[in-house]
Amino acid sequence: MDCSNSNGGSKRLLDLAQRLRLYKPPIFPEDILDDIMEDKVVSEVSYSESTTSMAQKTEKLRYKRAAVLICIFEGDAGDLRVVLTKRSSMLSTYSGEVALPGGKAEEGDKDDKDTAKREAMEEIGLDPELVDVVTVLEPFFSKYLMRVVPVIGILHDKKAFKAVLNPAEVEAVFDAPLEMFLKDEKRSEEKMEWMGENYLIHLFDYEMEHKKYLIWGLTAGILIRAASVVYQRSPAFMEQNPKFKLPQLI
Repeated sequence: MDCSNSNGGSKRLLDLAQRLRLYKPPIFPEDILDDIMEDKVVSEVSYSESTTSMAQKTEKLRYKRAAVLICIFEGDAGDLRVVLTKRSSMLSTYSGEVALPGGKAEEGDKDDKDTAKREAMEEIGLDPELVDVVTVLEPFFSKYLMRVVPVIGILHDKKAFKAVLNPAEVEAVFDAPLEMFLKDEKRSEEKMEWMGENYLIHLFDYEMEHKKYLIWGLTAGILIRAASVVYQRSPAFMEQNPKFKLPQLI
């Protein structure tokens, strides 16, 4: 959606869109993750294993591409809110968990922005023309070796969005205040280890319309980063991200 089509939005959203268009994520060359994964394989393969075995393991660790949409709009109270989904309990991965609209890249997607908007349309019926895409964040990496690029978009006219859920993928759609992901309220954490690296997983308890949601893991990490960029401040807690990722704060 071209910014010229978003004149009906509030001044706050228009100012935010203008500022975020100037944001440039840290450079993350496409081959960095492959190098990291290959180094991990080399360190884990025993001397008795063949070069062919190492090559097979390395290829298995090649990442897949995905994108998620961080769709921000202004709530009735004037706060900035983000659209979230609860995934279908029938899905094979992350079933029943809270997520951002998004998914794997498909042939025909021009870029990560295209992927995020297409997936949001397929999952919750969000018309791409309603979303003013303003920037992308640096990629995150899931435990399934998925390269996930967060795409930030502004929904200037929230009343124009009428959710139509794809029941095969989404059980519910709701929204939450973006700023909550910078606050140390209703938040807990768990220490984890992945590929030899220690890090923290953040869990946020949230209730809306008498329904309780747990926002955690990759989704929480992405929203912490997005909130940090939007509000231009660090969270009120320690993040402790895996060392192979770029720093989460500018």
